[in-house]
Parts: sequence; structure tokens; C-alpha cells
Amino acid sequence: MKFDLPTPGWSFELLATLGKARAGILHTPRGDIETPVFMPVGTAGTVKAMTADELRAPPLDAKIILGNTYHLYLRPGLEVMKHVGGLHKFAAWDRPILTDSGGFQVFSLAALGELDDEGVTFRSHIDGSKHRLSPEISMEIQRVLGSDIAMCFDQCPPGDADAATHELALARTTAWAQRCRVAPRADGQALFGIVQGGIDTERRKRHMAQITAMDFDGHALGGLAVGEGIADTYRILDEVAHLLPAARPRYLMGVGTPQDLTHAVAAGIDMFDCVMPTRNARNGYLFTASGARVNIPNAANRLDTGPIDPECPCHTCQTHSRAYLRHLYQAKEILYARLATLHNLTFYSRHVRAMRERILADGERA
Repeated sequence: MKFDLPTPGWSFELLATLGKARAGILHTPRGDIETPVFMPVGTAGTVKAMTADELRAPPLDAKIILGNTYHLYLRPGLEVMKHVGGLHKFAAWDRPILTDSGGFQVFSLAALGELDDEGVTFRSHIDGSKHRLSPEISMEIQRVLGSDIAMCFDQCPPGDADAATHELALARTTAWAQRCRVAPRADGQALFGIVQGGIDTERRKRHMAQITAMDFDGHALGGLAVGEGIADTYRILDEVAHLLPAARPRYLMGVGTPQDLTHAVAAGIDMFDCVMPTRNARNGYLFTASGARVNIPNAANRLDTGPIDPECPCHTCQTHSRAYLRHLYQAKEILYARLATLHNLTFYSRHVRAMRERILADGERA
């Protein structure tokens, strides 16, 4: 079952369902993206420690990566991006890119000077310089970056925000989504709306109705990795994810562990991003198919000549031992970050693809 999306050249094909879980293909002008899909995070124009060729090569074979409006606006800046012709050319990446709008980073990293209905005035976390970000400015930055998927600028309250804060954030996010929708975009650039609402189910459903009525190319659930308990995250996913329009890709922002992804796919989510595989790799934590997480600095790995995971086909596991990786980590060698990141990203990619294969094998054809 294939659905044309509002942006020309884009469509979403639903292939099979297994309960609420879905397997599909997001067809884009820069290539097909099989869903469910995990999208490596390249915040500042790079997936940390990885080259574009390493990301493209099997078995990782990343079909889409992320960039971030806030970070790329501050550094290297729009003058550079305009000069080089956008993020794809700058990073030598020829597959799709999704850019976050910068809203989450403004609220989590920057020292806020002013938040109002028009946008946010903030100070850079790099040098303290003062800047303004609004729906129109966010969309202009994403237009210059030339990302394939732009995200609407939204207000993301913390997990412990009170009801009044959530209601104000919902009103602003809806109004800002309407402004993003009419702002100029790069040719062929799709736009996703973001549903907020915290851990209140009725508030989530109410905001979902407002956002989905605008007929975006896709829809995201935001505000579910901002300090709320995991039980509440799972409850909201179970209660609202499957209510997002079936004819559009569904994106869960910034989540999470392999277990989180498993739960979210079962709830009906199609797209994921998270810094966990890359950040954990750099900090010595490596994922395995058995579910046990390897803490590479542990002394138990000093004489271990086996791979991180004997079931993993990545270059790291096929070539290097835990003992060698522990040595690189202890010696603070740059190579450690590359080898560990490649493994963790490959694990995440294979984890999500295995769920896709099961849906296709055991599910009902759409």
C-alpha cells in the first residue's frame, strides 16, 4: 500500500504489519529508506568518529543520518554553508539527511535570555554570543543546509514541567508548526510536524489532532527523552503512537536503548535517532546480541582474545579482540573511538533491521 506524501517526489509504502508494528519504505528523491530505521546522529555535520564511506558500507549501510540546525548555525555558520552548497556537499554524504529544528538544543543547552510567542533569544553555549531563533529562522537555516527532511520548530518542555507549561508549549508548538509549514523550503525538502504533550495521554491526543490536521509529510513524537520515567515513556508510546496517521512515517525523537527501540517498534514507530550508540562507544560501553553490555575498560577484557560480539559481522568484531580494544581505550588512542562506534552503530542497525525482517516474515501484508 503506497501513499503519496504532500512534497512532490516523496511517498511512503506500507508493506506489512505485525500487531501495531510496521514495515515499510520511505521513498525519497535521494534514495529509499527501509523502515523501521535507526538514523545515526551527526549533530555537527559528522557522525562522531565515522567517515561517510564507513557509514555507507555494509553491514552498517546507513540510509539516512541526522544533522542539527542549532549546532550548524553556530558553527560553521550559514555563510560557510551557503558557500559550500549545503550539508550534503560539505559532509560528502549523498544519501538523505534529516535536520532537527534546533528547538530541543535551545532549551537544553543554551542560556535563555527570552522566550516568547515569536521565538527564542538565547546565548550560545560556545561563546556566549546572543542569537535569535524562530520558526522562520529555523526553516531558513534548514533550507540553506538543504536537508531532505526538515523538522518544525517546537517548544520541548522538560519531563517535570507542570500542566501550565505544557499547555503553553502546545499552543506555541502548534502556532510555530503553522508558520513552518508556509515558510520557504529547499527544493524537494519534506517537513515533519512534532507532537508534544508530555506524559498526559489526553494532552498528547489533543495535540496530535492539531498537528496531523496540517498534513505534514511525517509526524514525530517529541518530549519523550527529557527526564520522564521509562514506564511513562512506554505507556505513552502504547497509547498514542499507533494513532498517528498510518499513511505517514512516524518518528520517535531521541530514543533510546535497544529495549526502547523494540518497544517503540511494537507500538508502531518507524524512525529513530539517538546519540546513545556513539556516546556509549566513546565511553567504553558496547552492545551485544546477548543483551549483555560490554564495559571495555574492565580488567576481565585485558587478556580476552575474543571479539566484542561473536555474532556481529562488523569490521571491529571480525578483526580485533576485546584485549586490543581495551588497550586502545586505556591508551586513549583515537582508533578506539572509530572501532567502538562502528560496532555500536552496526549493532543498532542490525537490531532494527531484524525487527523489520520479522514483521515482513510473520506479519500481514498491507
